Amino acid sequence: MARWLFKEEPENYSFDRLVKDGKTLWNGIANPVALKNLRQVKAGDEIFFYHTGKEKAIVGMMRASADAVDGDEVSVQVEPIRQLDQPVTLSVVKTDPDLKDWELARLPRLSIMPVTVKQWKRVLALSKA
Repeated sequence: MARWLFKEEPENYSFDRLVKDGKTLWNGIANPVALKNLRQVKAGDEIFFYHTGKEKAIVGMMRASADAVDGDEVSVQVEPIRQLDQPVTLSVVKTDPDLKDWELARLPRLSIMPVTVKQWKRVLALSKA
């Protein structure tokens, strides 16, 4: 199982809306690196949901309910797991010694990125702090 972070403007599609909808098709990605990452997503992979814009925070967890599909457009079906106890902001990520070298801190425009097990565990720990 791999782990990922997906970004979205909460005004466009929020984690709360995902919870209400129960699932959604994640698509509309144009960046070549983000598309390469999206193509690698498999059913069961866990994903952090990151709100961009004014919030700039990891707010929830979701799961890929199917492998990514590479048709006219690359997409993957996702479903919510749970909201984090506390959002983990980008400013916290950038100052945390275990996270400061993560793509989230270094490449803030990349909308889909891998998450290591160490990064995943650290974010979860920070969300309970």
